[in-house]
Amino acid sequence: MKSIVIIGAGPAGIRAAQTLVAHGVPPVLLDEAARGGGQIYRRQPANFKRSPVKLYGFEARKAGALHQTIDELREQLDYRPETLVWNAEDGALDTLQDGRAARLEFSRVIVATGATDRILPVPGWTLPGVYSLGAAQIALKFQGCAIGERVVFAGSGPLLYLVAYQYAKAGAKVVAVLDSSPFSAQARALPGLLSQPATLAKGIYYRGWLTAHGIPVHQGATLKHIEGEQRVQALIWSDAKGEHRLNCDAVAFAHGLRSETQLADLLGCEFAWNPLNRAWLPQRDRAGRSSVAEVYLAGDGAGIMGADAAEMAGERAALALLEDIGYLNPTQRTAQLEQVLERIGDFRQGLERAFAFPENWAAGIADDVMVCRCEEVRAGDIREVVREGHWEINRVKAHCRVGMGRCQGRMCGAAAAEIIACESQRAVSDIGRLRAQAPIKPLPFGLEIDA
Repeated sequence: MKSIVIIGAGPAGIRAAQTLVAHGVPPVLLDEAARGGGQIYRRQPANFKRSPVKLYGFEARKAGALHQTIDELREQLDYRPETLVWNAEDGALDTLQDGRAARLEFSRVIVATGATDRILPVPGWTLPGVYSLGAAQIALKFQGCAIGERVVFAGSGPLLYLVAYQYAKAGAKVVAVLDSSPFSAQARALPGLLSQPATLAKGIYYRGWLTAHGIPVHQGATLKHIEGEQRVQALIWSDAKGEHRLNCDAVAFAHGLRSETQLADLLGCEFAWNPLNRAWLPQRDRAGRSSVAEVYLAGDGAGIMGADAAEMAGERAALALLEDIGYLNPTQRTAQLEQVLERIGDFRQGLERAFAFPENWAAGIADDVMVCRCEEVRAGDIREVVREGHWEINRVKAHCRVGMGRCQGRMCGAAAAEIIACESQRAVSDIGRLRAQAPIKPLPFGLEIDA
């Protein structure tokens, strides 16, 4: 019998599962993590005893409610943690759990795959001691450790201030925060951010707390070069006053988030360019229905909106699924969810103005900087292919192997597109998108395959 499946047990996936169970339709819930919660509410190992307030700060209540929900649901659905979905085709998902590969046929699927950091490489970014912001957060939440003794946080986006605050609050030495967005841009964006005053207040608090505790916060700051031999030793950054040097032994950086869309691609969903996210995203309606009848999309994997919006989008997608299979008709709740999600979308517009993408990054990146670590492709290799007359990203990939390695372009794809666009003097929206290919993540040799 074909199952109703949810991929991802973060805020969107858990609320979708809760909604389905409440209407007597227990789904299969697949998640790569050992315990549900997603990245934002990632749970510490069972033997760790830090309090929720220390782990999640202002979000402790929300995290606890979500964790309680998944714990209560465990016996009411088919929950499969530590399960990787590495392929999707012909109405079935290929999974890997405990070294065993299996195929799961579905009648409907809600894809709630979340997001990862958007990385724009700089010289030295492959040194030991350099992490993405999300990876630095995982180390703190899940391993209970800092990534270094003297840490610099750099890039842009709300996560920059949140992770820096979490590290400093936990007692780590935060040397500085380097925000590429100028203060003037954030001031101009303020009116648009007032639509979500509580969220805005938290962001202002994080920023103010860092300053109040003597942690330098530099805005309009560009990370130029990470120095070191065996690992990070220092970094060079610049602003309107010139270049500066900071001694440190670890760096965490990213420029916002990017949606994980590979499974939506393999499932056949149509994509469209989204200027707000500066990315190609799977198309969906206000309820979360994709262009494929049996596929629904929710959470940051369909567009960066944050944890609160992900919970609501997961519930709305589940309600749409229930409507489509005849279990209920549209209710007042569906309209409420769509209205709130629209307001959060307005807030997102303000955030993008406050944390603007560094448009000049691609023009300034040196030829010898590694862009694709998996295949050791440098910026100059990409530019050379463009100069040969190739500018569609999959053609560039075929000629120099950028995005062809273990990460399938998750780490390098956005940066490669920016370089191609800059070199070919085209808009980044014209470059196309990397086509997803299975396996979307590496598989071990010697798989056991269930019949």
